[in-house]
Amino acid sequence: MPVTEPHVSDILPFRATEATLANGLRVIVVPTGFPNLISLQIPVQTGSRNEVEPGKSGFAHFFEHMMFRGTKRFRPERYQSIVTRAGARQNAYTTDDYTNYHITFAKEDLEQILDIEADRFMHLEYLEADFRTEAQAILGEYNKSSADPLSKLLEVQRDHAYQVHPYKHTTMGFLADIEEMPNQFAYSHVFFERWYRPRYTTVILAGDLDPDEGVRLVEKYWGQWRAGGDITVEIPPEPAPRGPITAHLAWPVATIPWVSLGFHGPEFCASGPDYAALDILLDLFFGETSDVYQELVEREQLVDQLFVYAAGHQDPGLFSVFARVKDPADTPAVRDALLAAVGEARRAPVPAERLADAKSNARYTLARTLDNTESIAGTIARFVRYEREYGTLNELFRTYGGLAPEDLHKAALTYLTGERLVFTSLSHESLPAGLAESLEFPAPSSVQSSSSFGVVEQRTASPLLRWKFLFSVGSAHDPADRPGLAALSAAMIAEGGSSRMRIDEINRALYPIAGSFSARVDKEMTVFTAVSHCETADRFLDIVLPQLLAPGFREEDFLRLREQQRNALLQDLRSSNEEELGKEELQANLFAGTPYAHPVLGTASAIAATTLDDVRAFVAANYVQANLTLGATGDVSEGVAAKVGAALAKLPAGVAAVPPVVAPLALTRTSVEIVEKETRAVAISIGHPIAVTRAHPDFAALWLARSWIGEHRASNGQLFQRLREVRGMNYGDYAYIEAFPDGMSRFFPTPNLARRVQAFEIWIRPVRPEQAVFALKAALFELRSVIEKGLTAEQFEMTREYLSKNVFVMTKTQDDQLGYALDSHWYRTGEFVESMRAGLAALTVERVNAVIGAHLSGERLCVVMIAKDAAQLRDELLSERFTSMSYASERPAEVLAEDRVIGALELGLQPDDIRITPVDSVFA
Repeated sequence: MPVTEPHVSDILPFRATEATLANGLRVIVVPTGFPNLISLQIPVQTGSRNEVEPGKSGFAHFFEHMMFRGTKRFRPERYQSIVTRAGARQNAYTTDDYTNYHITFAKEDLEQILDIEADRFMHLEYLEADFRTEAQAILGEYNKSSADPLSKLLEVQRDHAYQVHPYKHTTMGFLADIEEMPNQFAYSHVFFERWYRPRYTTVILAGDLDPDEGVRLVEKYWGQWRAGGDITVEIPPEPAPRGPITAHLAWPVATIPWVSLGFHGPEFCASGPDYAALDILLDLFFGETSDVYQELVEREQLVDQLFVYAAGHQDPGLFSVFARVKDPADTPAVRDALLAAVGEARRAPVPAERLADAKSNARYTLARTLDNTESIAGTIARFVRYEREYGTLNELFRTYGGLAPEDLHKAALTYLTGERLVFTSLSHESLPAGLAESLEFPAPSSVQSSSSFGVVEQRTASPLLRWKFLFSVGSAHDPADRPGLAALSAAMIAEGGSSRMRIDEINRALYPIAGSFSARVDKEMTVFTAVSHCETADRFLDIVLPQLLAPGFREEDFLRLREQQRNALLQDLRSSNEEELGKEELQANLFAGTPYAHPVLGTASAIAATTLDDVRAFVAANYVQANLTLGATGDVSEGVAAKVGAALAKLPAGVAAVPPVVAPLALTRTSVEIVEKETRAVAISIGHPIAVTRAHPDFAALWLARSWIGEHRASNGQLFQRLREVRGMNYGDYAYIEAFPDGMSRFFPTPNLARRVQAFEIWIRPVRPEQAVFALKAALFELRSVIEKGLTAEQFEMTREYLSKNVFVMTKTQDDQLGYALDSHWYRTGEFVESMRAGLAALTVERVNAVIGAHLSGERLCVVMIAKDAAQLRDELLSERFTSMSYASERPAEVLAEDRVIGALELGLQPDDIRITPVDSVFA
């Protein structure tokens, strides 16, 4: 078996063993040096690119779902039981070119995991009823993202950019095809047989394992996979572009406009210069260190988001720049500035030192991801999928390293042309006339561009250094007339520069070393996280520490960041994300009248009223040593540690912030708030306050119960199984006993959200409007059932075993480990992993069931529903009529019998228990 030894210049510093089985399956085994865990990644070279028949888009993404539907040997419940007992977290994702299945687990379960994974690839089996159920769930997934303007803009861009190539549709597929999918049962077998073959598949094992043993076990369980016949399916090549092409999407509700420049570019190639050169070029001319970014985002503040999307594709793909424009009247100016930047890129080669900085940034940015087994395996999978070779990523970085300014200039002249341009826009209001005209590249622009704080250390051998500056002050300490001040103050520190350097100068200085300095604010905590490589630590700290010690407090930065915060509140949260909106409004209702009531971002009126003097006063009063705990991890030298300590000692000693008094709402009956909003589906959040935090003796027991009811974005929860898997109602259903913001983008909770009071919550991801009341009743039925009956001994043992191992996966990164250590310091509890494993080990099923009965309620609840037709939904909630449930295919008799029980469940709501709130008044 070939073994790749790492070279000193390789970006991947690991020894890799590669093999090809007789059936064509590729195997790559990479010991990472990190203990206890193994990550299995299975990239299949099948994505939306392979959906070549008209009317059949979305099937690659569909099989990402169907692969969890089981086989004769391992039905879904048995498969999930094995995964749960392994403490594993698994998932999958689909892209334009490939689908990746991934699972991270304790090393002792390697053989069992390989067995169940191989079985589903070789023997996937599903009934037509299962097929139809999952097709409805996929429609639910489409519906949940339908409120996001950017997702729809990408659809429009793709549809107009391509004539015949399957890149014309996104990975989700065309809506008409998704709606028709329940009738495509026969075709689904054709697609699976065609593309799910060993010759398109790679099995990657990374972590704490012996390479020879890894290859042996893969051959044992995967070697019998049938190679399949030589089926030739031609991917239709796209004709030469004949641009510029323009397209506009009129958005049905108020939103901030978007404009985008997309260019038909080259396919991914690790050894040739074109892809690498264009990738670096767009970063230099549109990234955070570029002149146009400084002009549009920071100086003129016409734009609050500007970013590049340049993912590598198997076939020639689009390279795009997206800008979100604050005022529709400014869209022509933004368009012209972006086109001017293209003109600059075409005018002359970039300076050699700028290119050197970009290469350095790319290298250190990727190196930052290689700090845990799962991330390493996932990174390898992203590049192995092209040629099924471990060396692809190393070869790409050798190509990056060899780029010259002339290579970038040639790429600009070749690909950044009018013929290759696709200009797209999105808005609710009418945009200025002529926006999509005169798309020439203008002449280059003339604009040139002894301490008293706590310390938590976790020294490791990692060359990546992380510093967390945790201040025990957050949005609960906002003045009563200035909700959102803590968030804006933190943003001014992290994104407003220092007295010595403007933020654009800081970004340019951090770029070649891939350093970062960011802030996160919660109710009672503000955490600044600083990350750099140990080789650049001194240089990095000289740049970022002054941001904390001597903030810039420039008026132009304040105005920019205040506007960004307002847009994040009103656009990103209120207008574009029904799920997070519902969760945030539920928190506001549960903690009404307390310092927890308002969102961390504040309210629109308070943000508008906040002044730079308010920020100065908040920082002076709260960013003091008395509120500070310093966290550090990585290979921290004594000299660097001393430098940080001495710098922080210059902060004022100050007085510790007074903990907020939070007396949650005493619920006497169930109440419902319906937020009326233009939307395709209904998002539902349910909850009530609880007294249990990590410092409470019942936490481990309630944590286990919460996992069984509905682990976040995992398929082993009861809610997920009954609502999503059995009934196909939506994309997922989960439960929480700690706040979990940003749940759409994360699999695990973010540390440093410690609070003195928490809430039990259920999150029902969007369902079709006609199923909303049934979904609410079904969730209440499951909640009341677990409160009444408790867990069985088998359910208890399975969940405990899962959590005892999953806690390793949950805290797999250095950032997580340091974050949880700081939380433990705040809660005054033991180390998180050890405490949780010890707490779980001491539990009994009787104790867990007693804790469920003591802390959870299925009767006195707050409910928030985001819906288009609020009046109709209100009438349905108040109606005493039976709530029916219909399906696209037959369901087992026991499911239909349970539906009758759920449909007859009485909510007991009175007219005064329901209120309707127009979305525009939320967070106003």
